[in-house]
Amino acid sequence: MTDPASQKPDLLAALGPGLVTGAADDDPSGVGTYSQVGAQFGYSMGWTLVFGFPLLASIQAICARIGATTGMGIAQNLREHYPRTLLQAVVLMLLVANVINLGADLGAMAAALALLLPGPIMAYVVVFGVVCVLLEIFLSYTVYARALKWATLSLFAYVGVVFVSGVPVGEALKGMLVPSFTFDREHSMALVAIFGTTISPYLFFWQAGQEVEEQHRRHVKPLMVSPTEAGPEINRIRTDTLVGMGFSHLVAIFIVVATAATLHAHGVRDVASAAQAAEALRPIAGNLAFALFAIGIIGTGLLAVPILAGSAAYAVSETFGWTEGLDRRPREAKAFYGVITLATLGGVALNLTGIDPMKALYWAAVVNGLLAPPLMVVTMLIARNPKVMGELVISRKLAFGGWLSTAVMGGVAAIFLLS
Repeated sequence: MTDPASQKPDLLAALGPGLVTGAADDDPSGVGTYSQVGAQFGYSMGWTLVFGFPLLASIQAICARIGATTGMGIAQNLREHYPRTLLQAVVLMLLVANVINLGADLGAMAAALALLLPGPIMAYVVVFGVVCVLLEIFLSYTVYARALKWATLSLFAYVGVVFVSGVPVGEALKGMLVPSFTFDREHSMALVAIFGTTISPYLFFWQAGQEVEEQHRRHVKPLMVSPTEAGPEINRIRTDTLVGMGFSHLVAIFIVVATAATLHAHGVRDVASAAQAAEALRPIAGNLAFALFAIGIIGTGLLAVPILAGSAAYAVSETFGWTEGLDRRPREAKAFYGVITLATLGGVALNLTGIDPMKALYWAAVVNGLLAPPLMVVTMLIARNPKVMGELVISRKLAFGGWLSTAVMGGVAAIFLLS
């Protein structure tokens, strides 16, 4: 079955949930992972991000299609059509991974701010957590969605770092276009880290949920209600997702290239955090590169923290049938906003316990890597099920991309378990 299509959407008007989701993929913990890969291996692992782009774009487009077609998020579709024990296991693992990710991101943001404006890191963690919660709760959805969209511009800081660093273009292009891999523990762990950071379950829940939010905002019905008129909206989702995930991977490549051209080239092979990567750049690439990198960490954190908390709130609310949505006022969706608050404060508390944030981040990647394959299998079953999607089941071409992405993530999980 082919996807219906009748016209191409205006590019700027089409950008929304996909762009914001893609940008959130480059959160501070992701920045730390990409920085470590660039510092440790130089340009040689850049090909993984080029290879990973169509995989992420396929599964995110499928999640967006599920939300737009059914008018329900991933968790609610699981609740409606699959065993409740499966739903509960998925949501519990998502919550654990998201809270750990929240803690790591808040810690990285605070450490980056302390580099620019010396002060107590723990106080900065609390301030960032409280600010993110207040913005998510009290800003109207229209204003908040627009703010998230503009916040994606913070990722251009990493593009700036490359332009103020000396990059051997030929070597960088070779690393992106010519695959090279050694089957040892170091390369295997890097592969797991890259794919575990890039294809994360919280992105599935968020983009599907945001498509439902957009329908509420525009007062339109799910696509399955009028499948013959769905073409323009499907085109919009395709464009939005391709641009968003392309932007995400382009920025990730710039981070790898920037750290390869600076840290790796000067013998720095170990980066424990995104903030450490920023600090290490100062004596090598100068104060401007250092400042851009640190500002990028804070900007992407302000984008990613609400999305991590929001995706958890969508999943939990859909599990229990609670009123949900950022377009709802706080008094209309108390439990939904309560989950956002508790998840964010859980991330703050993680920093206050003295737990090593990088170890926490490692275990978040483990949970994400193990959770992603089974969740992707269920997502694919939903997307190809006529009882769920009606006449708008995804095409064979898109299904091939989704199943390939699922198989790759399953292989990555197997590499992790066997390494």
